[in-house]
Amino acid sequence: MKLQSFAQGRWVAGDGDGKPLCSAVNGETIAAIDSSGLDFTAMTDYARTVGGPALRSMTFHERALMLKAIAKGLGEHKKELYSLSTHTGATRSDSWIDIDGGIGTMFVYSSKGRREMPNDHVLIDGPPEQISRNGTFVGQHIYTPMRGVAVHINAYNFPVWGMLEKLAPTWLAGMPAIVKPASSTAYLTELAVRRIVEMGILPDGALQLVCGSTGNLLDLLDCQDVVAFTGSKYTADKLRTNDNIIANSVRFTAETDSLNCAILGTDAGPETPEFDLFINEVVREMTTKAGQKCTAIRRIIAPRALSGAVVDALSTRLSQVRVGNPASKEVDMGALASREQREEVRARVAELSGDSEIVFGDPDHCEVIDADAERGSFFAPVLLHCEHPTAASLAHSVEAFGPVATVLPYDNLEQAASFARMGEGSLAGSIYTHDNDVARELILNTANYHGRFVLINRDCADESTGHGSPLPHLVHGGPGRAGGGEELGGIRGVTHYMQRTALQGSPDMLSAITHCWIRGAREQTGSHPFTRTFEELQIGDTLHTAEREITLEDIERFADLSGDRFYAHMDDDAAAANPFFEGRVAHGYFVVSAAAGLFVHAPLGPVLANYGIDNLRFMTPVNPGDRIKLRLTAKQKTLRIDSGYGEVRWDTEVTNQDDEIVAAYDVLTMVAEAATMQEMQAKAG
Repeated sequence: MKLQSFAQGRWVAGDGDGKPLCSAVNGETIAAIDSSGLDFTAMTDYARTVGGPALRSMTFHERALMLKAIAKGLGEHKKELYSLSTHTGATRSDSWIDIDGGIGTMFVYSSKGRREMPNDHVLIDGPPEQISRNGTFVGQHIYTPMRGVAVHINAYNFPVWGMLEKLAPTWLAGMPAIVKPASSTAYLTELAVRRIVEMGILPDGALQLVCGSTGNLLDLLDCQDVVAFTGSKYTADKLRTNDNIIANSVRFTAETDSLNCAILGTDAGPETPEFDLFINEVVREMTTKAGQKCTAIRRIIAPRALSGAVVDALSTRLSQVRVGNPASKEVDMGALASREQREEVRARVAELSGDSEIVFGDPDHCEVIDADAERGSFFAPVLLHCEHPTAASLAHSVEAFGPVATVLPYDNLEQAASFARMGEGSLAGSIYTHDNDVARELILNTANYHGRFVLINRDCADESTGHGSPLPHLVHGGPGRAGGGEELGGIRGVTHYMQRTALQGSPDMLSAITHCWIRGAREQTGSHPFTRTFEELQIGDTLHTAEREITLEDIERFADLSGDRFYAHMDDDAAAANPFFEGRVAHGYFVVSAAAGLFVHAPLGPVLANYGIDNLRFMTPVNPGDRIKLRLTAKQKTLRIDSGYGEVRWDTEVTNQDDEIVAAYDVLTMVAEAATMQEMQAKAG
């Protein structure tokens, strides 16, 4: 089979014979890969002129629902994806991380897009900034999609997850992508792309695939394009210094291999749960995906007094790891991705042996189950020990991208932290301790060299996702050797494919652009806003209420009802001693409740529920005899597609008889669409 690229809406085979791609299990040729003859200029133009406009015409919620549909569709093809994944050397659990992990990431971004982003085309970044005395000239930061193409260059170790974890935030942002998978496992990526294309869910031009070399693609990019790379630091440095990338300030992010560490706390001796958790996690990280994870543990940092016990425990556990055909249920660890990769790992182990001793494993021999050790790409786990680590130790600079790790004994926590930093930047680190002070000291001295740190102990281990599992909710990346970039991290990952722009102008104009009312913008008054359906309600619709006097009896009745008898509400002398008050004051929550009584519309209407209050601040105390009133303004609307209702955020400002602001907050409500309102009225008779 010759892999095909997907370009300009059609599948295209390269002009040449292609490079053969072999199974990591039996060495047999699976496919050939070649991209010669692809017109990269036409592909970038197609993405910019067809894919980009189509995606940008959709709202964030529409794109989020698109992600959900694609994820569900891929779930129906997991069986064939798992079957083909075996040839990459992956066991079923390895494939679960890659395939189900990628699909799960799509679901998470779909959910976060609908929960945390508006059903609109502009993403607001932070509150407005008042930059003039009278509030007629304000500032607001916004995000809008880049108008180019995202070029995704992915690694061989996660041919499905590596693609989907980049595509999810890219598409949610509204940007088309050209995906370039690593050649050795591109056959699995190509299958996943075929299934996505066949669904017919994506707009034309949103996804293109390059199986083979990218040719002059990077030379065609400009300031509206993005390159997201995963792979070796050497390749990342080569790509980021491309003359065109530099000249056009093309946004470039890299996630590269790193010498991640696991640190055993001084309190975590062999008799503790933390010691067992540490051993379990190191073994798991060494053997999952045969150690071919950019987040895998490479440096095992342990107290010198415990290093012997660590070596013994790891050796015992590693001796129980069964290597072989990943399709076999008797196998714990599969093969490396290719025989070339096996030779690369052997060379790096030989290099590491220059100042470390191999204490377990043989890099030149591997017993395998249900497979041919030489025809496949199998490599047995190897554990090394560096008796006296220093900054010059090779363990801090040489990475064997396989089931290989080195034990580094430390004498004190300061030294342990220094060893962690000697990796010169890591994607992930982990600490195993039940001593909070140990954890804090290590974090304060190592966090700035890491993109993510996992703190594991007996209290959280059962629910921990482990050392090496990137989560869509949290940033994936790291400084220095790890590439200096970030991916994922929830909506942070989406904004990487968007441009942040600072707007300055009148509140009216900025409200019109953002579809979010800003204080000082025009208000529309008339019938009570709570009588209007979601369609009828307009941003800026406002209610100004009558006044209500707050009495001492009100305060005491609220104290009786709520049980809140804080002295400032109940004792004149004690309240007057407080530097904030002159005497007894009303409960802040009573003020909010009384304000609700002023604006609520009692009869059946479109408002279905109040589901919360955001950004509540009490500004001025309310004393007995004060009169309060409020302004309620429709601030932002978010339609819940196909639900019959939408969310409405109301800007609420409570003032006293002197027009001083007493309280300010956002009221959050669910408001029915017209059809839903008609159904409710019919049911109510």
